Amino acid sequence: MKQERNIITMDEYGRIHFPSTTSNDFGMSTNELIDLFGVIYTTLRANITAIYKSGVLNEHEVQRCINISNGISIDDYTLSMIVALSFRLNTFGAYKVRECVMNKLTTNPKNSILFLNVRTHECMNESKYSLN
Repeated sequence: MKQERNIITMDEYGRIHFPSTTSNDFGMSTNELIDLFGVIYTTLRANITAIYKSGVLNEHEVQRCINISNGISIDDYTLSMIVALSFRLNTFGAYKVRECVMNKLTTNPKNSILFLNVRTHECMNESKYSLN
């Protein structure tokens, strides 16, 4: 039985489709990222390496190796790496992913302000601190 993968896709009209899933079971392989961003393998690997080297993301947190069958394995990257790559690459696919991410971050149905404490990684909304 083939399991459906939760990946970001772009249709022929340039519309980005994010899966409605939690980030824990979300991941994209190298080939899927190449298709999404419209880059070649060496460009993708160079940018992934640069992200690791800069210390922005840790390899053990955003990359996992999945064994498929017959000794074949693929690298699978989390949403954090996909977003980092979208801000690092200069392609149409990367632009559309950036646009979608920024739209999701700035669209808030409750019209409230969200703060992120960088030191503790705690999300706070305005009602908690009564910032009127």
